[in-house]
Amino acid sequence: MTTELTAENTEVAILGRVLEMEDGDLPAAVAQSWLKLRLADADEARLRDLSVKAKREELSLADQALLENYLHVGRLIDLMKSKARLSLKTT
Repeated sequence: MTTELTAENTEVAILGRVLEMEDGDLPAAVAQSWLKLRLADADEARLRDLSVKAKREELSLADQALLENYLHVGRLIDLMKSKARLSLKTT
């Protein structure tokens, strides 16, 4: 059985649905912790390099896959921080 990869079943989309919660139901300590999430310095540098290569259309297939992974993780971190801000706003 084959499963087609769509926007609705990527790792980030699935985990995003796991993280969906009502506003304000994240404990304050957890919310504050989530707001501190960020890529490591080495990963930030690699992401910048990949972005430059992408703009120049110089990405290999492996680089393209890695860039997509970084972008997926970035979207997940953004989602987590958004949930954290909503939770802190309601407390």
